[in-house]
Amino acid sequence: MDLFDYSNEKRQAGAPLATRMRPRTLDEFIGQDAIVGEGRLLRRAIQADQLTAMIFFGPPGTGKTTLARIIANTTSAYFQQINAVTSGVNDIRSITSAAQERLKFEEQKTVAFIDEIHRFNKSQQDALLPFVEDGTIILIGATTESPMFEINPALLSRSRLFRFESLTDDDIQAILQQALSDKERGYGNYPVKIDDDALAHLVDVANGDARTALHALELAVLTTPPNNTGKIHVTLAEAEESIQERVLQYDKSGDNHYDTVSAFIKSMRGSDPDATLYWLAKMITAGEDPRFIARRIYVHAAEDVGLSDPNALLVAQAAAYAVDFLGMPEARIPLAEAALYIATAPKSNRVILGIDAALEAVKKERTGQVPIHLRDAHYKGAKQLGHGIDYQYPHDAPDGFVDQQYLPDHLLGRQFYTPSPRGHEKTIQKRLDYWLSRKKK
Repeated sequence: MDLFDYSNEKRQAGAPLATRMRPRTLDEFIGQDAIVGEGRLLRRAIQADQLTAMIFFGPPGTGKTTLARIIANTTSAYFQQINAVTSGVNDIRSITSAAQERLKFEEQKTVAFIDEIHRFNKSQQDALLPFVEDGTIILIGATTESPMFEINPALLSRSRLFRFESLTDDDIQAILQQALSDKERGYGNYPVKIDDDALAHLVDVANGDARTALHALELAVLTTPPNNTGKIHVTLAEAEESIQERVLQYDKSGDNHYDTVSAFIKSMRGSDPDATLYWLAKMITAGEDPRFIARRIYVHAAEDVGLSDPNALLVAQAAAYAVDFLGMPEARIPLAEAALYIATAPKSNRVILGIDAALEAVKKERTGQVPIHLRDAHYKGAKQLGHGIDYQYPHDAPDGFVDQQYLPDHLLGRQFYTPSPRGHEKTIQKRLDYWLSRKKK
């Protein structure tokens, strides 16, 4: 052991528990069986040292960086790691230049692991492209964002995507047990006793994030004084103090944001009030802009409820007003009321189908002329041209209905709006049927 090895060991010994407990081999790696389980493609590629460009994406604390480090320990290629937050084009040039020299003179490939690759802008990602394409480097990128949004299509097309899912409760419990029993890197040599309900609390509140769970365990162990028998006894109370709030995975500009909004919208549309409230609560807790939430509710009052319950639009409008007038947290109540109104209202998308069909006709069919009797008769010379002369004023009719032509000639008989058989639209259909019977007479 030289001086540098000793220094590294000292640094490792003083590192946080989550760093010390990073798996060193695939056998120590817990979770993500869908991509690194026995017989899976990525596991076989790592074991055979046959790596290609790849992007790891998924929530924090699910093993992306850890798996990259395992690859570093197993590959015969030179392993280079950088973080996109603190690196730029000059770093990319330095890595690729060294990789070219290494490949030319030593016939050794270079694996370049770029953590938080989504932080690279388009030009920085473009700088990687030729070297990934010609095999100068084997790129491994890690990101918590959706690669479809954050990675350049050209780079994406040359990489295999591997989705990392949130760890299960069983995975988190296994990781914590591993830390408690490991005598070299964990607390195997410590007189630690952790109650079952305390361990269960750490697992539950970590929300699938191994790093969070290990940080909480470390805090609980290190801040709990030994009892009179010398034991460090971690009870539920200590566990609750060490991890008081659940980790909420939500990024207002990332895919988790879009997924949550999508779930909220589809829950309203699907008439599930409980799911509607849950996703609304998640957005509020994560600090989503309440105006954004109000706009989504407003849109779907028209899009998903429409004329089956016209009051939905008024309730949504009131909620949108309340966001500005009241502010948060009080505005959570009218937002919830509006969302629940839409979730429990009869559903109809006939308004959107109608306007979209009419727009399609305007855009793709020949332009129809306004019938003479509907044209404006107020401007000078209009009456001499016959404009508006034969128009029949509906309010002059006993039942407020007059059978006259309103569509252009080439669209006579075309129906854009068809009411659904639900809610208020049943009444609308009866009224349309009555007017249709009047026309036939």
